[in-house]
Amino acid sequence: MKGTRMDLCMGHGDGSKRMNRYWIGMAIGCVLLVLTLGAAPAQADWPRIIASKDGTPISYEIYGAGEPTLVFVHGWSCDARYWRAQLKYFSKHHRVAALDLAGHGHSGATRSRYTMRAFGEDVRAVTAATGSPSVILIGHSMGGSVIAEAARLMPNRVIGLIGIDTLENIEYPLTREELDMMIAPLEKDFRTGSREFIASMLSPNTDAQLREWILADVSAAPPAVALSAMTEMMSQYITGEAARIFEEIPIPVITVNGDLWPINHAANRRHMFSYDAIVLKDADHFLMMNRSSEFNPALKKAIDTISKKRAP
Repeated sequence: MKGTRMDLCMGHGDGSKRMNRYWIGMAIGCVLLVLTLGAAPAQADWPRIIASKDGTPISYEIYGAGEPTLVFVHGWSCDARYWRAQLKYFSKHHRVAALDLAGHGHSGATRSRYTMRAFGEDVRAVTAATGSPSVILIGHSMGGSVIAEAARLMPNRVIGLIGIDTLENIEYPLTREELDMMIAPLEKDFRTGSREFIASMLSPNTDAQLREWILADVSAAPPAVALSAMTEMMSQYITGEAARIFEEIPIPVITVNGDLWPINHAANRRHMFSYDAIVLKDADHFLMMNRSSEFNPALKKAIDTISKKRAP
């Protein structure tokens, strides 16, 4: 009798032909599945490396799809992990990239000076790697200065800047003496000085575990990198470059800020193509981490505003 269970198992009769076709089909399906899993999209969650202009390897990650692309730039002595509450949220509708600036996270640390211009080159390298013609740069704290430099390097690609608790007053009249006083505790004892420096920017209402994680992480940064980056960033306020740079980038700027420090709208608008701010009440410097449920919709509003301004 043909077509019995024994025929199928032993490979006899019409049933064996059907089974042969079945197994051939399964084999082809498995091969296609392996090829699909091995394609680039499946690797999108893994960190990648690209060389900055000076050859420094820069670590970055890309998620999602959709324009404009969003490039997230961390702040002083931080890294891409500080955006963990934003990447999944925004990658549903946008291509999202997050990087570790040179000297931070998993990127190279061989520079003698960590200038905002060189950090801008790091951002340009990663932005170019996304292949996107339309990009919004998002920078936290020191990242606000970095994305301004990056935008100057990419005049035809960046459509807007969003600063996160930064750029409150780009005309701030800092003196060399004030900068020296700011740097002195960090030079004396970086771990202790940086903890005290960052603690002043955190709300007492911040989750205790998150608070300690931020303080421990920032204070573990390489002192030479941190001191150089701080000096280079704040020196732009002494020279006036912090304001002048915006006169070379005719694109809209929006900030999403906590209310720790006042915002000088008039000073910013004297130099920026356009400037607006979204302020979250009682939020601190790390609002994207400890107030993400309110922060993400505020950032989305800023992104949508810039996108509409760019739309034909």
